[in-house]
Amino acid sequence: MTPNYDAWSKEELIARLTDIEQRLKPIPSRKKPVSLSTPGGSQFHFDRHPRRKIAVKFCYSGWEYNGLAFQNDPTPLPTVEEVLFRAFAKARLIDPDTGLDGCGWERCGRTDVGVSAAGQVVSLWVRSVFQESPRLPDRELQYVSILNRILPPTIRVLAWSPVSPSFSARFNCKYRHYKYFFTAHGLDVSLMQRAADYLVGEHDFRNLSKLDPAKQITDFCRRIISARVSPVEPSPDRCGITMQAGHDDQLYVLDLIGSAFLYHQVRHIMAVLFLVGTGLEPPSIIPTLMNTDGSESAKTGLQLPVVDRKPEYQMADGLPLMLWECAFPDSDVHWQCDGDTGSPGMQKHSGTGLVRQIHSVYQRSLIHSALEAHFLSAAVRYHSIPPQYFPFSRTGLSVGTIPRLPNNTAPVIEVPLGGGTCRRGVKYVPLLSRKRLDHVDVANARWKNGKGSRYENRKALISTAETDGNE
Repeated sequence: MTPNYDAWSKEELIARLTDIEQRLKPIPSRKKPVSLSTPGGSQFHFDRHPRRKIAVKFCYSGWEYNGLAFQNDPTPLPTVEEVLFRAFAKARLIDPDTGLDGCGWERCGRTDVGVSAAGQVVSLWVRSVFQESPRLPDRELQYVSILNRILPPTIRVLAWSPVSPSFSARFNCKYRHYKYFFTAHGLDVSLMQRAADYLVGEHDFRNLSKLDPAKQITDFCRRIISARVSPVEPSPDRCGITMQAGHDDQLYVLDLIGSAFLYHQVRHIMAVLFLVGTGLEPPSIIPTLMNTDGSESAKTGLQLPVVDRKPEYQMADGLPLMLWECAFPDSDVHWQCDGDTGSPGMQKHSGTGLVRQIHSVYQRSLIHSALEAHFLSAAVRYHSIPPQYFPFSRTGLSVGTIPRLPNNTAPVIEVPLGGGTCRRGVKYVPLLSRKRLDHVDVANARWKNGKGSRYENRKALISTAETDGNE
């Protein structure tokens, strides 16, 4: 995914080039010590400084990165954790020689390529000015300002909190709140809400997620606390230009809150909700896909077939997805920022300076939206608006009654996948009539006896080689 450098400011481009140069320097291995010197030339000794454990809350633009999690293999774009780790190391808040494990690095929620976050959280041990960890320090290092001065504009640290030594960003989290934004074009939002209502509670989501046999997961039950579809106000299309062009582009958001999520669970849920919104599938398809053992029939009172293997379908686009919040008990975290005290250089990267930066980006995005809307308005002056088949609830059509084209050929229908993308085809096959993937037990066993077995053998050989000759 190539970044849109044309829209970047000079400062953003410089920060990007600096980041790329830093990425060319590999993160040091724990087995190979690297000298870290102070500006005066003397070596920096981390063991001479006190440490404390903190949680850091930050946001990032997912389309600029190859996902959140650090990857050992090269990636086309940097990962968020890679860039964030380097910032901590450059600020001498952590010892880079010890890697992620050395500072006790833990993330709250993993996001994939293209997915953004407004409230991601990591916990780790960092350098401090205090031997002990007071709850509300007055003289602590200005973590927010220090990190934002180093990080590129597409990653911003929002706040930090002192936490207990036993705190885990992953396991202390009460719930995770995702947002998926979409337009109402071709969709019946009320049907999507009816389908989303079935998600609330504890269900088996194996058919609404992506199976990763390498993880050997056997329990696919997860608890959804809330699933609401609501309009985003104000809508970006304030001037109504897209409405004049025959499109209902009112912006909506699915707010999905759950205690934990499976791999690609939100994007699979959205893909099915889009099918419901168009009318290609009924709202009952959601409990049907969760009816892996027959228990959903008793919960809903509906006569549902058992679906113990996932039908093949494409998940929704990742661009509109955002991890909005990672929630923790109030007794665990006390979020704080640096304020606006200190030097002007520090003020630029914390408090009101940080708000100004993000607001400037938001203003620029509104300009881009207005320009694109006017491009659309100019196009429809000379080109006809494509026929609208969806949603069936408003057009009165069905899969079998979509009119053929004047040359008697079947029309191409566009099934929305979010973010302005779609899957095009002349024939729609209902989900329950599609080819099914292997049962999870079969997929897990195949990996364990194949790739998993070879992986374990390699680990054993490496372990033997490392211990050979040791006393």
